[in-house]
Amino acid sequence: MPRAITPLLLSIFVSSLISGAASATVSSEAIVPIEKKSEHTALYREIFDRLATRHYRGQVIDDDLSKRYLEHYIDQLDPTKSYFLQADIDEFSQWQTQLDDLAKRGDVSPGFFMFNRLRERATAQLIANIALLEDADTVFDYSLDETIILDGDKRNWLASAKHAEGLWRKRLKDSMIRLLLNDKDETDARELLVKRFSTQITQYQQRDSQDVFQLYVNGLASLYDPHTAYFSPRTNENFQINMSLSLTGIGAELNIEDEYTEVVRIIPGGPADLQGILKASDKIAGVGQGDDEVIDVVGWRLDDVVALIRGEKDSTVRLQVIPAKGAGAGSTKLISIVRDKVKLEEKSAQSKVLDIIQDDKNYKLGVIEIPAFYLDFEAYRNRDPDYKSTTKDVSRLVAELTEQKVDGIVLDLRNNGGGSLYEATALTDLFIGYGPVVQIRDANQRVYRNQRATKLPIYNGPLLVMINRLSASASEIFAGALQDYGRALVVGSRSFGKGTVQDVTGLTTGQLKMTTSKFYRVSGDSTQHRGVLPDIAFPSAYDPEEVGESQQDNALPWDRIRAVPHRTTSALKHLIAPLLDAHNQRSQEDPDYAYMLGQMALTKSWAQQDALSLNIETRRARSKKWDEELFTLENKRRSQKGLDLFANVEAWKEDSEADEDANSESEADSAAAIEIESDANKYNNKNTIDQQETEKEDTVELENIAETDPLLQEAGQILTDQIRLEKDVKNRQLRLVQLENKKAS
Repeated sequence: MPRAITPLLLSIFVSSLISGAASATVSSEAIVPIEKKSEHTALYREIFDRLATRHYRGQVIDDDLSKRYLEHYIDQLDPTKSYFLQADIDEFSQWQTQLDDLAKRGDVSPGFFMFNRLRERATAQLIANIALLEDADTVFDYSLDETIILDGDKRNWLASAKHAEGLWRKRLKDSMIRLLLNDKDETDARELLVKRFSTQITQYQQRDSQDVFQLYVNGLASLYDPHTAYFSPRTNENFQINMSLSLTGIGAELNIEDEYTEVVRIIPGGPADLQGILKASDKIAGVGQGDDEVIDVVGWRLDDVVALIRGEKDSTVRLQVIPAKGAGAGSTKLISIVRDKVKLEEKSAQSKVLDIIQDDKNYKLGVIEIPAFYLDFEAYRNRDPDYKSTTKDVSRLVAELTEQKVDGIVLDLRNNGGGSLYEATALTDLFIGYGPVVQIRDANQRVYRNQRATKLPIYNGPLLVMINRLSASASEIFAGALQDYGRALVVGSRSFGKGTVQDVTGLTTGQLKMTTSKFYRVSGDSTQHRGVLPDIAFPSAYDPEEVGESQQDNALPWDRIRAVPHRTTSALKHLIAPLLDAHNQRSQEDPDYAYMLGQMALTKSWAQQDALSLNIETRRARSKKWDEELFTLENKRRSQKGLDLFANVEAWKEDSEADEDANSESEADSAAAIEIESDANKYNNKNTIDQQETEKEDTVELENIAETDPLLQEAGQILTDQIRLEKDVKNRQLRLVQLENKKAS
């Protein structure tokens, strides 16, 4: 008979693998420790000196910093407290008061020692997990009334191998329950988890000295502030791609699938797209440069494969490809592609037209979505007239919308994590005319006001800016300036609150992104911590107690400096009260808006639950209740809109799944080929391979919570109200002038 997984059984696997330095299964030959390189000593000292002498925030290099450094690095390595034992933490405490002194000497040995211990523990545990899942004689007992706490911050370090066994017994059961509740059978669920754990083992095996050095050094850098970081050469390359929205390569987004590098998507207009041979889902088995021998890349880490495929413009790369579809599916073929500059247009500013009907009159509004403040510095410096930038793209889009005779424009900065300070100033210049845009104060307390708008605006019409909690940095400079000048109303939720400026400078190897200044609005207020407060607030899908600069470790404090003289008008401020009244009334009456609020409230209430039951019937009832509550919200929305109601939960879920299938291709995960991290989306990133489960059990995508975007629709309604009210004000002023002229005559 199959036997249930008991603490004793799992202990046999885990204790033998976890409690020692190595085991028969995971031998010292299988896990070769990652060694520091000789050049790391000088490079670490170079970084340490830069931080100590040039960072905006001075740090006292003492035992207190050493303690914080150790705690932070350990948390980076194992944030979920899933691998390290308390004995490991006790052993690491030998460096509690030494890391500051070792840093001065450039000694990175502790960082490598601790990472190798993590790699050893994690690999052993993952192998134990696979062994259990592949053992046909073991079963999971889903009838026990027990719970699991997934948040590592609410657990202590594992006291022993036995405690590790207890945690992972629960984690495995939780993973299985999630998959079973998503219609996987027992066999498929096990196979999927084995595949997942195998991938994680491979990722640990592929870590190298450069990875560990970067991780350890950034443990120190982040003590200065959350936006200071060392970039290894390959990380810096991705950073530059993010800023320029262009790269030189073949134009394909890639991911790792079963040891192979798989094509996720072909970028429109890129070399691969123009050639037409390489397709999505094809697997790349080998890469060759020009006429050189093709190198087998099966099992390679993704960024190493990407590095081979990228190259100089007009050079040739050869790919050994296993087609996914067609007559050649399963066989291999060799294709040659000439590299060229690839522009990531889908990540650049885009526009559309939004139709709003009020009082039986149709208003046509332009909407410009600005996902980042990007600038191709290299092309700009080389005077390339075709250089890529946010300002150039938005200027073109404004001209196109003006030709379409739109009544007003919405600038959508939601989820815009920032980017180039220069672009924030240049974009502001398009709308305010002459005047200062932002003040900058350096570490010596000198204030610079040379970031100015220097040209006449290209657009003087009605304007509205949308922000949310993930609008950060350059987005806050832009939104804050337009608000201070009275040029546009700002609507949405409070922004991220990043009010610091980073400078990227070269090192002997790699680059250092370091906070050197703080920026301030022309009003003198810093956006640090506080962010930009909207004139009209929308509900936020992001909890400000979880997301934002104020929740970042070691964030700089808020302060203010003297205001700088600037033109301003209070015309829009006088409209806020009636606009807010109209907004509040609509938000109570609009079915889509009410549906969105209901989903947000539901998600927030469920997210407050710390522990999950591991009884499958309890979880099934929980999932059923979740579905029923969403179903009730959806039918209420449909009823208010006069749409046909779903007969039951099953009909609603079938319809939702059909919509998901229709959108799945356009929403494919393409995170691997170009790994980008903006200022705002760093808030929940952890430097660990171990990931939480990704199956949907009772979560909802708040960015797609209705057939339309209710927040954008409401922003359009507010701008339409503004247009109408401004017209009424002008008409009243005109009548007064006419009356005065009549009296005078």
